[in-house]
Amino acid sequence: MLYAIGDKIVCPMHGAGTIEAIEERTVRDVCVNYFVFTAARGTMKILIPCDNPTSIGVRSIIKKSEVIKVKEILKATSSEMTKIWNRRYRDNMEKLKTGSIMSVSEVVRDLMRVDCEKKLSTGEKKMLLNAKQILISELSLVMQKEESELCDLIERNVMSVGK
Repeated sequence: MLYAIGDKIVCPMHGAGTIEAIEERTVRDVCVNYFVFTAARGTMKILIPCDNPTSIGVRSIIKKSEVIKVKEILKATSSEMTKIWNRRYRDNMEKLKTGSIMSVSEVVRDLMRVDCEKKLSTGEKKMLLNAKQILISELSLVMQKEESELCDLIERNVMSVGK
């Protein structure tokens, strides 16, 4: 089995958390094993099929040494984005669905900067909030820091461009 109870993993669109248990459930007369995933933020529990979790984008959390790359992405020049908000929304949603912390970091960076220039649409505001929470959930497990410290770290790095 790829993961075990106690492993820290990332579930796309939900962020990082811990495998709390493995449960067997019967679905259409077939016994299926599931990881019981508890998100780091909140009390949400998600069942993830044990047979191929990577097919839905589940991965282990990054190593502490990879936080440097996240910071570099947050500081980097913004991605080229369309001015049409709904196309921008769709492109950013595709990035979030990958589950890659690097892609999530790009979405946070780009939307935070757009929000400074002009206000985001309601949908993009929700997306930014969700992307930040996904990013913070993983960084908190990797760096063992509080949410407020990580919010400051993200803000400092995103807004340091050109300084």
